[in-house]
Amino acid sequence: MLAAEHHHEARLFVEIGASVIVLSILARFASRWGFSAIPLYLLVGLAFGNGGVLPLDLSKNFIGTGAQIGVLLLLFMLGLEYNGEKLVRDLRSGLLAGGMDFLINFTPGLVAGLLMRWSTLASVLLGGVTWISSSGVVAKVLSELNRGGNSETPTVLAILVLEDLAMAIYLPFIGVSLAGGPPLEILTSVTVAVIAVALALVLAVRVGRWMNSWAPHESEEIVLLTTFGLVLFFAGVAARFNISAEIGAFLVGIALSGQVAEESHRLLSPLRDLFAAIFFFFFGLQIDPRTLLPVLPLAIFLGVATALTKVVTGYWSAKRAGIDREGRIRAGAALIARGEFSIVIAGLGAGIEPRLGPLAAAYVLFLVIAGPLAARFVK
Repeated sequence: MLAAEHHHEARLFVEIGASVIVLSILARFASRWGFSAIPLYLLVGLAFGNGGVLPLDLSKNFIGTGAQIGVLLLLFMLGLEYNGEKLVRDLRSGLLAGGMDFLINFTPGLVAGLLMRWSTLASVLLGGVTWISSSGVVAKVLSELNRGGNSETPTVLAILVLEDLAMAIYLPFIGVSLAGGPPLEILTSVTVAVIAVALALVLAVRVGRWMNSWAPHESEEIVLLTTFGLVLFFAGVAARFNISAEIGAFLVGIALSGQVAEESHRLLSPLRDLFAAIFFFFFGLQIDPRTLLPVLPLAIFLGVATALTKVVTGYWSAKRAGIDREGRIRAGAALIARGEFSIVIAGLGAGIEPRLGPLAAAYVLFLVIAGPLAARFVK
């Protein structure tokens, strides 16, 4: 029995190590040719997952936890580019853009579901899948392309934050609706979510000075442990109150500034890149390629249509902010990719519409490849 456990442990370490080595080779290849490694991480995940050409018996809990940490660090690093006052100002000015974003990106999914004679709730779920850009993918792409300081980046971030905050209301609404809750219960759930989001924003702005006076230290080890702990802790607190964990990590980033922000960025960047690669690899592992082919034509059609609507969203929003034409196009291209939230939404609706999961997976895979490529080739 003990020998069998050691054999399994050895095999697990070899497979995880080999997977990470493959990811490193792909990253080297992408870096050499000057494009994003994200599509390559996803494709190798497809190859090694269930139904792939070489399925591996990896520890899904271990890989899954690493993947979640990767997304949190991506959003934390984006938050470091902000401060609380700037975030509130951009959110206020971006409300109209957020409304347009919802209208022209939610509608294609909703209409597609209704045309396929899905239930109203399933169609609303498909609308959510086509609406939300992937904060994790966009953050990774902006980092890879060194666009953190670009004039259009605040506009992109404001749209992403508004979408993620909207998810804090959308997901409780969907959850209660799926459970068949009465209107009063739905209203209560949404009200609690709105209050929690507002409190989170206020705390991020108000406690920033305290965090900036407490977190710095001459020891890099202490700074690393402090900031990494804060990210995980507040991400967990946010998730507990039905706000996305990613928003919790983002708000920690905007609360930090000055010396501690610079040190955190330098110390956590290697961890971010490692776990971000694991996130995209893990996403590919979860998709069975055999389920993608039947829904691929519709997924590509929806993908092309909603890629264009995202470009319109980014272009129009950047134009309102006074950004030049090139920046407007970059803003639109940066928003194309869909990812983690789309998959979460599809998972919620798997019980009421079995075609939703495969369609969402094919749709996300198409756009999570097309998005980074479009952002890379738009100068």
